[in-house]
Amino acid sequence: MTSALSSAADSLSSLLRQSTVNDHDELLKTADASLRKSKNDVEAQHVKLVALLKLDRFEDALKVLEEGGDRLKERARLEWAYALYKGGNPAKAAEVAGQGSERGFRHIEAQASYRNENFKRAHQLYGQLVSSGSQISNEDMDIKINSGAVDAQLEWARQGHLVQKKKPSREDLEAFETAYNAACGSIARDELGQAEILLKRAKDLCNALEDLSEAERQAELLPITVQQIYVLTRQGKAEEAKAVASSMKPSDLPDAATRHIAEINTTAAAPQTSNPYLSHRLLHKSPDSLKPDRPFDYQSDIMKRNNYALDLLSEKYAGAAHSTAAAISSKPSPTVDGAVTSLSVVNAAAHARNQTGKEALKLVQAQLKKRPNDVGLILVIVQLYILTGNHASAIALMESFFARLQQSGSSSDLDVRYAPGLVGTLVSLYSARSQSAHARTELAKAAKYWQQRSRDATDVPSQRSLGHLYKAAGVSLLESSKPEDLDLARNIFSELSQQDPEDRYASAGLVAALAATSPSSIQSSDLSSLTPVERLVAGIDISALEEAGIAKPATSATPVTSVKRSAPTAPPKAKKIRPSRMPKDYDASKKPDPERWLPMRDRTYYKPKGRKGKQKQAMLMQGGVVVEREDSASRPGTPAAGEVKSGGGQQQKNKKKKGKGGKW
Repeated sequence: MTSALSSAADSLSSLLRQSTVNDHDELLKTADASLRKSKNDVEAQHVKLVALLKLDRFEDALKVLEEGGDRLKERARLEWAYALYKGGNPAKAAEVAGQGSERGFRHIEAQASYRNENFKRAHQLYGQLVSSGSQISNEDMDIKINSGAVDAQLEWARQGHLVQKKKPSREDLEAFETAYNAACGSIARDELGQAEILLKRAKDLCNALEDLSEAERQAELLPITVQQIYVLTRQGKAEEAKAVASSMKPSDLPDAATRHIAEINTTAAAPQTSNPYLSHRLLHKSPDSLKPDRPFDYQSDIMKRNNYALDLLSEKYAGAAHSTAAAISSKPSPTVDGAVTSLSVVNAAAHARNQTGKEALKLVQAQLKKRPNDVGLILVIVQLYILTGNHASAIALMESFFARLQQSGSSSDLDVRYAPGLVGTLVSLYSARSQSAHARTELAKAAKYWQQRSRDATDVPSQRSLGHLYKAAGVSLLESSKPEDLDLARNIFSELSQQDPEDRYASAGLVAALAATSPSSIQSSDLSSLTPVERLVAGIDISALEEAGIAKPATSATPVTSVKRSAPTAPPKAKKIRPSRMPKDYDASKKPDPERWLPMRDRTYYKPKGRKGKQKQAMLMQGGVVVEREDSASRPGTPAAGEVKSGGGQQQKNKKKKGKGGKW
């Protein structure tokens, strides 16, 4: 028995010494033969594990690790972490790799963290690898490509402030992988024009490679094409998107998640007259069914919303309302998480049965009683109020919601209360009603809150959102005459300038704030970043301004003469009449009657009816026959006082006596 084991070990060692990269099948056979004689041989188990990994049989590799137990896992920790990563368990892979100290463990941990959507950790690890320098051939290029992918995902995860390089460099345009990653980052920042250019560059670079087979080239081009269709569709270039989509078959994509995304984008680029029931049957798929190539969370959220949109188009209102309500109730409330608020919008659309206007408003308001702190539902009702022209009710709804959150006092509720997007919504409503003082107060409160909150917390909105909020607050506060408002504006623009000294908007705001409070403290460095006055007035025609009515400055040698120039007259704007003041039968295409203000009898086209009407008209009209009486003191045509006129003989004959036999 001992000689047999020794012989097997010797043959395995001999094969290992003679092996090349193409000997994995032979290594696997020899390792199996050795394990049949000694199932606990750690050396043979390790060889089998490596061979299976080389053959991309990751599930079998994990089974070998479980059979080998802790001895094999401790000896082959790097292989264990790699097998977990490729086997679809990135969280465990990152944990195992994090216990190692060699450089290879950092690579696996970085990739596993990326796939586990811990992009911040992946960003840190690749930064460490770059700082320590490459140690093997082409390692620096691999790190650069992977770092670009991490930067793009940070943008999608709203952690773009960690990305140091926002614009693609010349080096990014030298390889199709780096150009593609730069394009993905541009898409995440909504820079679609730049993304389109980068994607075309990536395609050209991929097609120019000579060391790729045709199958490998097509495999690399397919993801780029999928992104192209998305970018062109977002830009409204439907015909170009359709042409690009016709050159690609989604079924050719090996990755299940990418294949499904391609099918969605191709359907979205199709005409709107497509059959929603057919689209529902083809595209209605759960993201969990795409494992192990599962999409990222933000992609899964979009897929779920697409599924709900197909449900609504297919008139499956009850199912959409029930499933979204269950998902919403499982999340904390209130929240500004886009995944939850988008479900609230779908839920509202399902209850309104895709209606809008007042009918939809009645149906959706009933749901607000059940979920009074649902941010998505509140925004839907605000939008419906705006569509019906009821800005006052929209403002009242937002103000009452903010008041409830303010009274609760919890930090999570206050974060929602001062969320930049919600504050911007209320400020827009105030601006629509010219309530500038209310808008200024709301912006000032939000700016003060986030200035204090950002100093002692990390779970704050993105710097981009806060930057927009601070700038809007600073500009609004500069319009105030209160010293405390101007001081707050100075503090806001001062912090923005310190964060980004090249931000001209912040520099201009700081100069304006200092000019209103302490002009002497303005430094030359503050003015250097601003556009010179000469450039600002370079395109102004002074002669044209003077001819238009600008007063000329007086000199000591020339007497002052005032010349009055009339302002250019503009045609008065037509006064808009409220619908309630318009006649019921009003027709804008018909010319109104110019005599409509006169009584009917005074209009030129009036024609009386009957004998009495004609006689009366003849008496009243100018030039008619007038019968004058000498004893009449009344106006012509009117019987004199005391005169009694009897009826004609015919009338007397027709009269019948009252009484027996007569008719009343």
